[in-house]
Amino acid sequence: MKTPLTAALAGLAMAAAPATWAAPAECPSLLARQFPRLQDEKPQDLCQYTGRVLLVVNTASFCGYTPQYKSLEALYDRYRGRGLVVLGFPSNDFGSQEPGDAKQIAEFCENTYGVRFPMFAKTRVAASAGSAQNPLFGELARRTGQAPRWNFHKYLVARDGQAVSSFASDVDPADPAFAARIEKLLDAK
Repeated sequence: MKTPLTAALAGLAMAAAPATWAAPAECPSLLARQFPRLQDEKPQDLCQYTGRVLLVVNTASFCGYTPQYKSLEALYDRYRGRGLVVLGFPSNDFGSQEPGDAKQIAEFCENTYGVRFPMFAKTRVAASAGSAQNPLFGELARRTGQAPRWNFHKYLVARDGQAVSSFASDVDPADPAFAARIEKLLDAK
């Protein structure tokens, strides 16, 4: 039973709430999955990133593109307050350039490049006979028609979790045109 006091308090709470508040969207099917975190293998639900712009990257510690970690971290620092999340997935699929275990990979990322964006356990991003492909990368490849062909392939996912763009390994995250694509997605409602 609502008393006049509780009704008045509820009205005040609603009036004090920001006008831009909206109920959280349902988790898009692309994000309805869990993966173990690199540092401790605790399962992480990707639904926690619903409503954010995602940059999903397959990484490797001993690749010519490995210095892109620095650019990825810079993007994360620059735009995370506006809703960008970089998600790193180490993989040994290409050139055996990620041979380490979780501890070695985590230490390398943190100590060499100061990586603070979310990193997940080493996984298979390429579809190959006899091994299970990470289902997120399978879906991203299906949606874009472009599977990773090497380390540091990038997928940019819009806030709605539906629109996905694919970028080859040689697209540097520091490229102003790439940052402009991110900004466009961040500005979209």
